[in-house]
Amino acid sequence: MSRQKKEPSGCGCLNIPISVILLFLGGCYWLFTQRDNLGITKFLPNYEQLNIPFISSKPTPEASIIPTSQPSINPTKVAPNVSSTPIPKTTLSPKPSPSPEIKNQKKQVAIKSKPVSQTPWEKKEIRGIYLSRYNITNNASEKAIREKVRYYKSKGFNTIIHGVWGNACTMYNSKVMQQTLGFKSCPNLFRDKWLDWLIDEAHKQEMEVHAYFEKGIKIDKNSPIFDLAIEKKWIVPGVDKTYAGIEHYVLDVEIPEVANFFKDILVEFVQKYPKIDAVQWDDYLGYHAELPGKVNRTDKLTKFIQQMIAAMKQANPSVSFDICHHNPYWAKRYFAADYQQWNVDRIFIQAYNESGFNEEVNYARKVDGIAISDRQFHRVEELIKNKEIQSILVFPIAGKPQDTADKLNKLIQEKNLKPG
Repeated sequence: MSRQKKEPSGCGCLNIPISVILLFLGGCYWLFTQRDNLGITKFLPNYEQLNIPFISSKPTPEASIIPTSQPSINPTKVAPNVSSTPIPKTTLSPKPSPSPEIKNQKKQVAIKSKPVSQTPWEKKEIRGIYLSRYNITNNASEKAIREKVRYYKSKGFNTIIHGVWGNACTMYNSKVMQQTLGFKSCPNLFRDKWLDWLIDEAHKQEMEVHAYFEKGIKIDKNSPIFDLAIEKKWIVPGVDKTYAGIEHYVLDVEIPEVANFFKDILVEFVQKYPKIDAVQWDDYLGYHAELPGKVNRTDKLTKFIQQMIAAMKQANPSVSFDICHHNPYWAKRYFAADYQQWNVDRIFIQAYNESGFNEEVNYARKVDGIAISDRQFHRVEELIKNKEIQSILVFPIAGKPQDTADKLNKLIQEKNLKPG
Protein backbone atom coordinates (compact mmCIF):
# COMPACT_ATOMS: atom_id res chain seq x y z
CA MET A 1 0.00 0.00 0.00
CA SER A 2 1.37 3.34 -0.99
CA ARG A 3 2.05 5.94 1.81
CA GLN A 4 -0.49 8.84 1.90
CA LYS A 5 0.80 12.46 1.75
CA LYS A 6 0.69 14.05 5.24
CA GLU A 7 -1.38 17.37 5.44
CA PRO A 8 0.35 20.21 7.21
CA SER A 9 -1.15 21.10 10.62
CA GLY A 10 -1.57 24.62 12.15
CA CYS A 11 -1.71 27.92 10.30
CA GLY A 12 1.41 27.44 8.43
CA CYS A 13 3.04 30.55 9.88
CA LEU A 14 6.20 28.64 10.47
CA ASN A 15 6.54 28.18 6.80
CA ILE A 16 6.49 32.04 6.20
CA PRO A 17 9.92 33.53 5.99
CA ILE A 18 10.89 35.72 8.97
CA SER A 19 11.72 38.66 6.70
CA VAL A 20 8.13 38.81 5.49
CA ILE A 21 6.78 38.83 9.08
CA LEU A 22 9.08 41.68 10.06
CA LEU A 23 8.04 43.66 7.01
CA PHE A 24 4.34 43.21 7.90
CA LEU A 25 4.78 44.31 11.52
CA GLY A 26 6.73 47.36 10.47
CA GLY A 27 4.02 48.38 8.07
CA CYS A 28 1.34 48.10 10.77
CA TYR A 29 3.34 50.29 13.12
CA TRP A 30 3.77 52.93 10.43
CA LEU A 31 0.04 52.96 9.67
CA PHE A 32 -0.80 53.37 13.37
CA THR A 33 1.52 56.33 13.85
CA GLN A 34 0.12 58.06 10.73
CA ARG A 35 -3.56 57.37 11.55
CA ASP A 36 -4.48 61.10 11.89
CA ASN A 37 -2.86 62.08 8.62
CA LEU A 38 -4.45 59.19 6.76
CA GLY A 39 -7.94 59.77 8.30
CA ILE A 40 -8.08 56.32 9.86
CA THR A 41 -9.44 57.61 13.19
CA LYS A 42 -12.80 58.41 11.65
CA PHE A 43 -13.44 54.69 11.32
CA LEU A 44 -12.88 54.13 15.04
CA PRO A 45 -15.75 54.30 17.56
CA ASN A 46 -16.02 57.62 19.44
CA TYR A 47 -15.31 56.12 22.80
CA GLU A 48 -11.99 54.81 21.46
CA GLN A 49 -10.75 58.26 20.41
CA LEU A 50 -8.27 59.49 22.99
CA ASN A 51 -8.73 62.89 24.63
CA ILE A 52 -5.61 63.99 26.49
CA PRO A 53 -6.03 67.57 27.76
CA PHE A 54 -2.35 68.35 28.29
CA ILE A 55 -1.52 67.22 24.75
CA SER A 56 -4.56 68.43 22.85
CA SER A 57 -4.07 71.81 21.16
CA LYS A 58 -7.74 72.74 21.77
CA PRO A 59 -9.45 73.06 25.18
CA THR A 60 -11.93 70.30 25.84
CA PRO A 61 -15.52 71.23 26.72
CA GLU A 62 -14.99 69.90 30.23
CA ALA A 63 -11.99 72.15 30.75
CA SER A 64 -13.93 75.29 29.76
CA ILE A 65 -16.65 74.96 32.41
CA ILE A 66 -16.24 76.23 35.98
CA PRO A 67 -17.77 73.80 38.47
CA THR A 68 -20.87 75.25 40.11
CA SER A 69 -19.33 74.63 43.52
CA GLN A 70 -16.42 76.94 42.73
CA PRO A 71 -16.77 80.43 44.29
CA SER A 72 -17.48 83.20 41.80
CA ILE A 73 -14.65 85.62 41.07
CA ASN A 74 -15.04 89.37 41.01
CA PRO A 75 -13.27 90.51 37.81
CA THR A 76 -12.37 93.84 39.41
CA LYS A 77 -10.36 92.03 42.09
CA VAL A 78 -8.26 89.83 39.76
CA ALA A 79 -4.61 90.88 39.56
CA PRO A 80 -3.52 92.23 36.16
CA ASN A 81 -2.03 89.66 33.80
CA VAL A 82 1.72 90.28 33.46
CA SER A 83 2.40 87.37 31.11
CA SER A 84 3.05 88.17 27.46
CA THR A 85 1.56 84.85 26.37
CA PRO A 86 -2.02 85.29 25.18
CA ILE A 87 -4.57 83.30 27.15
CA PRO A 88 -6.96 81.22 25.07
CA LYS A 89 -10.51 82.54 25.27
CA THR A 90 -12.88 80.10 26.94
CA THR A 91 -16.63 80.17 27.38
CA LEU A 92 -17.50 80.47 31.05
CA SER A 93 -20.63 79.08 32.57
CA PRO A 94 -23.04 81.56 34.22
CA LYS A 95 -21.79 82.42 37.69
CA PRO A 96 -23.83 83.19 40.79
CA SER A 97 -24.81 86.79 41.60
CA PRO A 98 -22.15 88.69 43.55
CA SER A 99 -22.50 88.83 47.29
CA PRO A 100 -23.91 91.99 48.90
CA GLU A 101 -20.38 93.00 49.87
CA ILE A 102 -19.23 92.90 46.25
CA LYS A 103 -22.31 94.84 45.17
CA ASN A 104 -21.54 97.55 47.70
CA GLN A 105 -17.95 97.76 46.54
CA LYS A 106 -19.03 98.07 42.94
CA LYS A 107 -21.56 100.75 43.87
CA GLN A 108 -18.87 102.76 45.62
CA VAL A 109 -16.56 102.42 42.66
CA ALA A 110 -19.35 103.46 40.30
CA ILE A 111 -20.05 106.58 42.35
CA LYS A 112 -16.38 107.53 42.38
CA SER A 113 -16.07 106.98 38.67
CA LYS A 114 -18.92 109.39 37.85
CA PRO A 115 -17.81 112.73 36.43
CA VAL A 116 -17.44 115.32 39.15
CA SER A 117 -20.07 118.06 38.89
CA GLN A 118 -18.60 121.16 37.35
CA THR A 119 -20.89 123.74 38.93
CA PRO A 120 -21.16 124.91 42.54
CA TRP A 121 -24.95 124.35 42.53
CA GLU A 122 -24.65 120.74 41.41
CA LYS A 123 -22.05 120.07 44.09
CA LYS A 124 -24.59 120.68 46.86
CA GLU A 125 -25.50 117.36 48.44
CA ILE A 126 -29.19 118.19 48.74
CA ARG A 127 -30.90 120.71 46.50
CA GLY A 128 -34.41 120.50 47.85
CA ILE A 129 -37.72 122.25 47.40
CA TYR A 130 -40.67 122.12 49.78
CA LEU A 131 -44.10 121.21 48.45
CA SER A 132 -47.04 121.81 50.76
CA ARG A 133 -49.32 118.89 51.48
CA TYR A 134 -51.83 120.52 49.13
CA ASN A 135 -49.49 121.11 46.17
CA ILE A 136 -49.84 117.68 44.57
CA THR A 137 -52.51 115.84 46.49
CA ASN A 138 -55.56 117.65 45.14
CA ASN A 139 -56.79 114.52 43.41
CA ALA A 140 -53.85 114.75 41.00
CA SER A 141 -53.50 111.93 38.49
CA GLU A 142 -50.49 109.67 38.21
CA LYS A 143 -49.48 111.43 34.99
CA ALA A 144 -49.64 114.86 36.61
CA ILE A 145 -47.58 113.76 39.60
CA ARG A 146 -44.86 112.17 37.48
CA GLU A 147 -44.70 115.23 35.24
CA LYS A 148 -44.22 117.51 38.24
CA VAL A 149 -41.36 115.37 39.52
CA ARG A 150 -39.63 115.62 36.15
CA TYR A 151 -40.25 119.37 36.13
CA TYR A 152 -38.36 119.90 39.39
CA LYS A 153 -35.61 117.64 38.15
CA SER A 154 -35.26 119.84 35.05
CA LYS A 155 -34.90 122.90 37.30
CA GLY A 156 -31.87 121.48 39.05
CA PHE A 157 -33.39 119.98 42.21
CA ASN A 158 -32.49 116.51 43.42
CA THR A 159 -34.88 116.33 46.40
CA ILE A 160 -38.60 116.91 46.91
CA ILE A 161 -39.70 117.59 50.49
CA HIS A 162 -43.44 116.96 50.34
CA GLY A 163 -46.01 117.44 53.08
CA VAL A 164 -47.67 114.24 54.29
CA TRP A 165 -49.04 115.46 57.62
CA GLY A 166 -50.46 118.65 59.05
CA ASN A 167 -52.99 119.91 61.58
CA ALA A 168 -52.90 116.47 63.22
CA CYS A 169 -54.07 114.42 60.24
CA THR A 170 -52.47 112.44 57.45
CA MET A 171 -52.49 113.03 53.69
CA TYR A 172 -52.78 109.29 53.13
CA ASN A 173 -55.11 106.62 54.46
CA SER A 174 -54.00 105.68 57.96
CA LYS A 175 -55.18 102.82 60.15
CA VAL A 176 -53.76 104.60 63.19
CA MET A 177 -55.90 107.65 62.41
CA GLN A 178 -58.98 105.48 61.98
CA GLN A 179 -58.44 103.58 65.22
CA THR A 180 -57.48 106.61 67.32
CA LEU A 181 -59.64 109.41 65.93
CA GLY A 182 -62.37 107.70 63.94
CA PHE A 183 -61.38 108.91 60.48
CA LYS A 184 -58.61 107.74 58.16
CA SER A 185 -57.09 110.96 56.79
CA CYS A 186 -57.38 114.71 56.37
CA PRO A 187 -60.56 115.84 54.58
CA ASN A 188 -58.74 116.33 51.29
CA LEU A 189 -59.07 114.70 47.89
CA PHE A 190 -56.15 112.53 46.87
CA ARG A 191 -55.49 109.32 44.98
CA ASP A 192 -54.57 106.43 47.22
CA LYS A 193 -51.29 105.83 45.37
CA TRP A 194 -50.18 109.46 45.03
CA LEU A 195 -47.13 109.12 47.26
CA ASP A 196 -46.14 105.79 45.72
CA TRP A 197 -46.14 107.43 42.28
CA LEU A 198 -44.15 110.38 43.60
CA ILE A 199 -41.47 108.20 45.19
CA ASP A 200 -41.26 105.89 42.18
CA GLU A 201 -40.81 108.69 39.65
CA ALA A 202 -38.33 110.54 41.86
CA HIS A 203 -36.16 107.46 42.19
CA LYS A 204 -36.30 106.93 38.43
CA GLN A 205 -35.00 110.49 38.07
CA GLU A 206 -32.27 109.80 40.67
CA MET A 207 -34.01 112.12 43.12
CA GLU A 208 -35.02 111.66 46.75
CA VAL A 209 -38.35 112.21 48.49
CA HIS A 210 -38.42 113.47 52.07
CA ALA A 211 -41.75 113.34 53.88
CA TYR A 212 -42.52 116.69 55.48
CA PHE A 213 -44.48 116.57 58.74
CA GLU A 214 -45.85 120.11 58.59
CA LYS A 215 -47.04 121.76 61.80
CA GLY A 216 -45.55 118.94 63.87
CA ILE A 217 -47.35 118.71 67.20
CA LYS A 218 -49.37 121.92 66.68
CA ILE A 219 -52.91 122.44 65.41
CA ASP A 220 -55.22 125.36 64.74
CA LYS A 221 -59.00 125.67 64.98
CA ASN A 222 -59.39 124.23 61.49
CA SER A 223 -57.93 120.90 62.56
CA PRO A 224 -60.40 118.02 62.29
CA ILE A 225 -59.37 116.95 65.79
CA PHE A 226 -59.57 120.36 67.46
CA ASP A 227 -62.84 119.73 69.32
CA LEU A 228 -61.75 116.23 70.31
CA ALA A 229 -58.40 117.52 71.59
CA ILE A 230 -60.18 120.12 73.73
CA GLU A 231 -62.56 117.50 75.07
CA LYS A 232 -59.80 115.05 75.92
CA LYS A 233 -57.58 117.81 77.36
CA TRP A 234 -54.76 116.94 74.99
CA ILE A 235 -53.75 120.59 74.55
CA VAL A 236 -51.16 122.50 76.53
CA PRO A 237 -52.88 125.46 78.26
CA GLY A 238 -52.57 128.72 76.39
CA VAL A 239 -52.20 129.84 72.78
CA ASP A 240 -48.95 129.44 70.87
CA LYS A 241 -48.28 132.74 69.07
CA THR A 242 -44.91 131.93 67.59
CA TYR A 243 -45.92 133.61 64.36
CA ALA A 244 -47.87 136.85 64.34
CA GLY A 245 -51.45 136.53 63.22
CA ILE A 246 -51.54 132.73 63.62
CA GLU A 247 -52.93 131.06 66.72
CA HIS A 248 -51.77 127.52 67.32
CA TYR A 249 -52.46 125.02 70.05
CA VAL A 250 -49.84 122.50 71.11
CA LEU A 251 -50.70 118.85 71.61
CA ASP A 252 -49.16 117.80 74.91
CA VAL A 253 -46.78 114.90 74.24
CA GLU A 254 -46.29 114.48 77.99
CA ILE A 255 -49.69 112.77 77.91
CA PRO A 256 -48.99 109.07 77.12
CA GLU A 257 -51.99 108.76 74.81
CA VAL A 258 -50.76 111.70 72.70
CA ALA A 259 -47.15 110.51 72.70
CA ASN A 260 -48.18 107.02 71.57
CA PHE A 261 -50.34 108.48 68.82
CA PHE A 262 -47.38 110.32 67.29
CA LYS A 263 -45.06 107.34 67.62
CA ASP A 264 -47.64 105.05 66.02
CA ILE A 265 -48.21 107.50 63.16
CA LEU A 266 -44.49 107.71 62.38
CA VAL A 267 -43.93 103.96 62.61
CA GLU A 268 -46.94 103.28 60.40
CA PHE A 269 -45.70 105.78 57.82
CA VAL A 270 -42.19 104.34 57.35
CA GLN A 271 -43.69 100.86 57.11
CA LYS A 272 -46.40 101.91 54.66
CA TYR A 273 -43.82 103.71 52.50
CA PRO A 274 -40.61 101.72 53.04
CA LYS A 275 -38.84 103.40 50.10
CA ILE A 276 -39.17 106.92 51.48
CA ASP A 277 -35.71 108.44 51.87
CA ALA A 278 -36.27 110.63 54.91
CA VAL A 279 -38.82 112.26 57.17
CA GLN A 280 -38.43 115.90 58.17
CA TRP A 281 -39.92 117.84 61.06
CA ASP A 282 -39.52 121.54 61.68
CA ASP A 283 -39.83 124.22 64.38
CA TYR A 284 -43.42 123.16 65.02
CA LEU A 285 -41.87 120.26 66.89
CA GLY A 286 -41.54 122.31 70.05
CA TYR A 287 -43.27 124.57 72.58
CA HIS A 288 -43.37 128.33 72.50
CA ALA A 289 -41.53 129.89 75.43
CA GLU A 290 -44.34 132.37 76.17
CA LEU A 291 -46.96 129.76 76.93
CA PRO A 292 -48.54 130.30 80.36
CA GLY A 293 -46.86 128.84 83.41
CA LYS A 294 -43.27 129.30 82.27
CA VAL A 295 -42.77 125.54 82.52
CA ASN A 296 -39.45 124.11 81.32
CA ARG A 297 -40.53 121.25 79.05
CA THR A 298 -37.13 120.69 77.40
CA ASP A 299 -36.17 117.41 79.04
CA LYS A 300 -39.57 115.77 78.58
CA LEU A 301 -39.74 116.86 74.94
CA THR A 302 -36.26 115.41 74.38
CA LYS A 303 -37.24 112.09 75.94
CA PHE A 304 -40.40 111.87 73.81
CA ILE A 305 -38.59 112.56 70.55
CA GLN A 306 -35.77 110.14 71.35
CA GLN A 307 -38.38 107.43 71.89
CA MET A 308 -40.21 108.36 68.70
CA ILE A 309 -37.01 108.23 66.62
CA ALA A 310 -35.98 104.92 68.19
CA ALA A 311 -39.37 103.41 67.33
CA MET A 312 -39.09 104.65 63.73
CA LYS A 313 -35.58 103.28 63.33
CA GLN A 314 -36.67 99.90 64.64
CA ALA A 315 -39.50 99.83 62.11
CA ASN A 316 -37.35 101.02 59.17
CA PRO A 317 -33.65 101.69 59.87
CA SER A 318 -32.98 103.01 56.35
CA VAL A 319 -35.07 106.17 56.75
CA SER A 320 -33.30 109.35 57.84
CA PHE A 321 -34.89 111.47 60.59
CA ASP A 322 -34.18 115.13 59.82
CA ILE A 323 -34.97 118.38 61.55
CA CYS A 324 -35.20 121.86 60.02
CA HIS A 325 -35.19 124.29 62.93
CA HIS A 326 -33.81 127.54 64.22
CA ASN A 327 -30.20 127.61 65.37
CA PRO A 328 -29.52 125.51 68.49
CA TYR A 329 -29.55 128.45 70.89
CA TRP A 330 -32.86 129.90 69.75
CA ALA A 331 -34.46 126.45 69.39
CA LYS A 332 -33.69 125.55 72.98
CA ARG A 333 -34.34 129.00 74.40
CA TYR A 334 -37.69 129.69 72.72
CA PHE A 335 -39.06 126.28 71.75
CA ALA A 336 -37.68 123.91 74.43
CA ALA A 337 -36.16 122.08 71.45
CA ASP A 338 -32.72 120.82 72.43
CA TYR A 339 -32.48 118.93 69.13
CA GLN A 340 -28.77 118.29 69.50
CA GLN A 341 -29.81 115.68 72.06
CA TRP A 342 -32.56 114.14 69.96
CA ASN A 343 -30.39 111.69 67.99
CA VAL A 344 -31.48 113.12 64.66
CA ASP A 345 -29.69 112.18 61.45
CA ARG A 346 -29.49 115.59 59.77
CA ILE A 347 -29.96 119.19 60.86
CA PHE A 348 -30.88 122.09 58.59
CA ILE A 349 -30.97 125.67 59.86
CA GLN A 350 -34.02 127.80 59.07
CA ALA A 351 -32.94 131.21 57.83
CA TYR A 352 -36.18 132.71 56.55
CA ASN A 353 -35.54 136.18 57.99
CA GLU A 354 -32.94 138.77 57.08
CA SER A 355 -32.39 139.63 60.72
CA GLY A 356 -29.34 137.70 61.87
CA PHE A 357 -28.99 135.94 58.51
CA ASN A 358 -25.19 135.88 58.56
CA GLU A 359 -25.19 134.34 62.01
CA GLU A 360 -27.57 131.62 60.81
CA VAL A 361 -25.17 130.89 57.94
CA ASN A 362 -22.39 130.35 60.48
CA TYR A 363 -24.54 127.75 62.22
CA ALA A 364 -25.49 126.15 58.90
CA ARG A 365 -21.80 125.66 58.06
CA LYS A 366 -21.48 123.35 61.06
CA VAL A 367 -24.48 121.14 60.25
CA ASP A 368 -26.04 119.62 57.12
CA GLY A 369 -27.34 122.69 55.37
CA ILE A 370 -29.60 125.72 55.30
CA ALA A 371 -33.23 126.43 54.41
CA ILE A 372 -34.18 129.75 52.82
CA SER A 373 -37.39 131.20 51.42
CA ASP A 374 -38.07 132.56 47.97
CA ARG A 375 -37.79 136.05 49.48
CA GLN A 376 -34.05 135.58 49.92
CA PHE A 377 -32.90 134.75 46.43
CA HIS A 378 -30.52 137.72 46.61
CA ARG A 379 -28.57 135.44 48.98
CA VAL A 380 -28.43 132.52 46.59
CA GLU A 381 -25.10 133.27 44.94
CA GLU A 382 -23.18 133.63 48.20
CA LEU A 383 -24.74 130.44 49.59
CA ILE A 384 -24.03 128.39 46.48
CA LYS A 385 -20.42 129.57 46.34
CA ASN A 386 -19.92 128.87 50.04
CA LYS A 387 -18.22 125.46 49.99
CA GLU A 388 -19.00 124.90 53.67
CA ILE A 389 -22.75 124.92 53.04
CA GLN A 390 -23.47 121.28 52.17
CA SER A 391 -27.14 121.58 51.17
CA ILE A 392 -29.72 124.23 50.29
CA LEU A 393 -33.46 123.83 50.81
CA VAL A 394 -35.94 126.30 49.33
CA PHE A 395 -39.31 127.11 50.89
CA PRO A 396 -41.84 128.81 48.54
CA ILE A 397 -43.52 131.21 50.96
CA ALA A 398 -45.56 132.60 48.07
CA GLY A 399 -47.19 129.16 47.74
CA LYS A 400 -46.22 128.72 44.08
CA PRO A 401 -43.40 126.15 44.07
CA GLN A 402 -43.24 125.77 40.29
CA ASP A 403 -42.73 129.50 39.85
CA THR A 404 -40.16 129.46 42.64
CA ALA A 405 -38.26 126.64 40.98
CA ASP A 406 -38.27 128.38 37.63
CA LYS A 407 -37.13 131.68 39.12
CA LEU A 408 -34.28 130.04 41.00
CA ASN A 409 -33.15 128.11 37.94
CA LYS A 410 -33.01 131.29 35.84
CA LEU A 411 -31.12 133.09 38.58
CA ILE A 412 -28.37 130.51 38.93
CA GLN A 413 -28.00 130.40 35.15
CA GLU A 414 -27.55 134.16 35.06
CA LYS A 415 -24.90 133.89 37.76
CA ASN A 416 -23.21 131.11 35.79
CA LEU A 417 -23.65 128.73 38.71
CA LYS A 418 -25.29 126.06 36.59
CA PRO A 419 -25.51 125.65 32.82
CA GLY A 420 -28.88 126.02 31.19
